[in-house]
Amino acid sequence: MKIIDAIERQTRWAGYLGAVLILPLVLALVYEVFSRYVLGQPTLWAFEVSYMVMGAIFMLGMANALRVGQHVSVDVLSQNFSPRTKACVHLLCYCLFLPVLVWLVWELSFYALDAFSSNERSGRSAWNPVVWPVFSVWLIGFIYLALQVVAEMLKFLSILVGNDATKGNAP
Repeated sequence: MKIIDAIERQTRWAGYLGAVLILPLVLALVYEVFSRYVLGQPTLWAFEVSYMVMGAIFMLGMANALRVGQHVSVDVLSQNFSPRTKACVHLLCYCLFLPVLVWLVWELSFYALDAFSSNERSGRSAWNPVVWPVFSVWLIGFIYLALQVVAEMLKFLSILVGNDATKGNAP
């Protein structure tokens, strides 16, 4: 299905972006360790950068992890299910999960907008950066996760109707 391909292209892109963010995270932490222990001058910004970038990595990778089937699952019973039964169970679970994701996206949009309009700051260090970029990445991450849940639902629906439109990509 074209809609599944379009969604998965976006979640794959977000996953790649999250993976690339590992480099600035490592560089910031290495610089902090060098500055603290070799130069005797700890940075004001490394702690803030590390938790913000780590959060971005996690948030941008959620949907891609779902796409490739890397979320934690307990399949003691479902491993013995037929593909149609498994699709039905997964579809039911996603139907329960999607409204929670939509609610999170809704609330996070207000949270990010409020942080932007009030110029909210972290308050965790002397650097004290604005936090709206972090909240915006959280919002984007949950939007991608909600979209990927929709893609997964479409995959399972195609299994249930006997038209596997995923070309063998369904879990």
